[in-house]
Amino acid sequence: MRHYRFGRIATLFAAIYVAVVIVSGVRALATGNPALLREIVTGGWGTDFVPYAWWVELLMVAGGVLQGWAYWQILRGRPTGAAAVNDRPVRLLRAALYLSVACTLLYRLPFPYQWWFGLPSDLLQIAVVGLFFVVLAGVLPRWLRLLGLVAGLANAVTGMASTFAYGLGEHSVLQFVSPYQLGNAVYLLWLVPVLAGQDRHGRWTRGTVRLGAASALLSLLSSGSHSIISFGGGGVDYDLVLVMVLGILGVFGTVWQARSAHDLGVLTPVPSAAPAVQIAPARAWPLATVAVVLPLIPAAVNLADGMPAWIGPRGAVDDLFHGHMSYPATVLWVALDMLIGVGAPAVLILIAVMRRTRRLLRVTMLALTLAAAAGIVTALTTKSEADWRLIPEMTEQRLALYPDGLFDRNDKGEILFGLSPLWYSAALAASALVLLLFYRFPPAARSRHRVLVAALATSMALCFLPAADQPRGRVTTVEDCSPPEPWEMGGEPAEPSPPTGPRAFICAVRQQHTLPFAATAPDQVLLDHGHRLCAAYTRNDPRELARLREVEGLDVRSLSGVLAGICPAAKAEIAAAAAAENREFNEFMAEEQRKCDATPRHRPLIEPAKAIRLKEPQWPEAGLELYDEFPGEGKSTTSGPITAGPGHVVVSTDSDFHVCVTLETYTRRPPVETKGWDNVVEVGYANQSGEMSFMDGLSGTELPDLSLNGRKGHYRIRLHLAWFPWKGEGDGTQRLLIMAYPGPGDKVVTYRRPPKRR
Repeated sequence: MRHYRFGRIATLFAAIYVAVVIVSGVRALATGNPALLREIVTGGWGTDFVPYAWWVELLMVAGGVLQGWAYWQILRGRPTGAAAVNDRPVRLLRAALYLSVACTLLYRLPFPYQWWFGLPSDLLQIAVVGLFFVVLAGVLPRWLRLLGLVAGLANAVTGMASTFAYGLGEHSVLQFVSPYQLGNAVYLLWLVPVLAGQDRHGRWTRGTVRLGAASALLSLLSSGSHSIISFGGGGVDYDLVLVMVLGILGVFGTVWQARSAHDLGVLTPVPSAAPAVQIAPARAWPLATVAVVLPLIPAAVNLADGMPAWIGPRGAVDDLFHGHMSYPATVLWVALDMLIGVGAPAVLILIAVMRRTRRLLRVTMLALTLAAAAGIVTALTTKSEADWRLIPEMTEQRLALYPDGLFDRNDKGEILFGLSPLWYSAALAASALVLLLFYRFPPAARSRHRVLVAALATSMALCFLPAADQPRGRVTTVEDCSPPEPWEMGGEPAEPSPPTGPRAFICAVRQQHTLPFAATAPDQVLLDHGHRLCAAYTRNDPRELARLREVEGLDVRSLSGVLAGICPAAKAEIAAAAAAENREFNEFMAEEQRKCDATPRHRPLIEPAKAIRLKEPQWPEAGLELYDEFPGEGKSTTSGPITAGPGHVVVSTDSDFHVCVTLETYTRRPPVETKGWDNVVEVGYANQSGEMSFMDGLSGTELPDLSLNGRKGHYRIRLHLAWFPWKGEGDGTQRLLIMAYPGPGDKVVTYRRPPKRR
């Protein structure tokens, strides 16, 4: 058994980690609370986002076991024995790989995420790319190394640009810096030549290369910046479970980096002789022809009906690629769909039959079996009318890679897909069985180590879908969107600027609950869905809006205030509506001002101590009230719209109309004037504070002080009310004249009563 430099320490750490995961899993299954298990394995994902389910928690336990294995691989170090004496580039590459692994593991620590955390990894990636270019010199052709160098540097630079764009909140730049159509293709243009160089070079073991190949496959399938949209609900959302396991499977890339660094620390082994290629004995051609011809039969039937596709846009397998995998992987899937549809597997079978090597035959049988299984799954999960056909954008996306008009509806409105995939599955499975029976090799002896690894790999394959790492991303909470309380700011009132752009949209969704997302849905998920709704809002297609209303229960046109932060069309409409409202209000206020300007000015019969005619019309909502801070006891008296009592005087005005106000204060009692007024009432008021100001607390209206130079004591207050017509009875305004003078008595005197209703 091979020993490693830190093998015991790594084994102890991995065993403790796996034990903690298993105990947390048992606790989650026993109590129904998986918070601790998910925090350990995934770093979050509470039950409000993915509800508790026993099978989900078993997946988390399996993911924790996988992570324990990964930690053992990473921490065990190089194998024991003499250390290699490497050149400077090799030593630097080994150090850069270890630092890159360390940066990845730092994300597992309970630190608050900051956008600039990704910059060290991006810089280290540049160093790794350049050092691999130097170390693999002489192993790969120069043109292939240059291709890898350019692709690796381009991938690192775009990653750094994406980090800055995310940190600066320029989310619209991301689609130009890292378009989803590329997926991880640029990264693979660097990784694949590196893996080829590792396979040719004696420094790296075959296991390291295989882990790198697995990481490359996951990178191809990874959706990258593409987000999965979820609308919540009471049950477990399988799409979100997929996102959870994606983050766990990202450990394969980290393990490949660590093992690549481990292998650089040991002496290069002496290359051994290549094992002899095993070739199966030839069989009679009539029998071998059966395996070749079988896949051509359903293809010929389909082509006769003008259908060159095998599966087409239907079923769970196609949904997996179009909904969750990268765009390049989806293109390859559609290409495979067309190749199998025209009988291309027959070519692969023919090559395998002619060469008859052990590896080629195994690969061929495995490919035929997987294709047959995909056809069966498609047949079992195909719906008569797929949901995506209700949304034009999704329909266009699903059919974009197929020839135009291939899946149009017929006269009856039915979509003709051609022959059932079950016929292809039967033909492909039969071909695989023929190859197995005719070209069987005797089983080779397997060590216990290989059996254990194969069993573990099979268990992981049953637990996880083949997809790459996709981080959860930032989650802005309702508390993040709310301004801090005064006690949180040292008693000083907080006046934060309102959020703008994407943050305004996210905060609107979080606070108003306008979209059916869980509180822990990542911000990027909300933004992706918001941009989709913005597109529908901008097009303003009645049929599309009706479909969204029926399918998702959303009235998109009513979401203009929510979408304004990320949708120019909604923002422009809100701005136009606000401008129109401001114009209407300004015109209304100008009209009210003209009314007050047209009302007759009061000409006092004796000279007042002070007279104030308010320039602007007032608009009290609950009338005007004059009250004392310490009123006495006694009954109130009402005369028309005037109510008076100890310590208070109330003038009831119509809240639907403005009031034009004139205030006059006299040193002695002025003559009574009733001409031109509908109500004239005089009341008494004891001024104990030295200030007399009518106000309306509801609207914030406050009139100037009526007191005689701040004099305290008893006053008589005479109130005059009248209606001033303007372009018709319904468009008039109210006039109010208030006189105040020092004088005794609390008796309410009515000089003129309001006119009787007709």
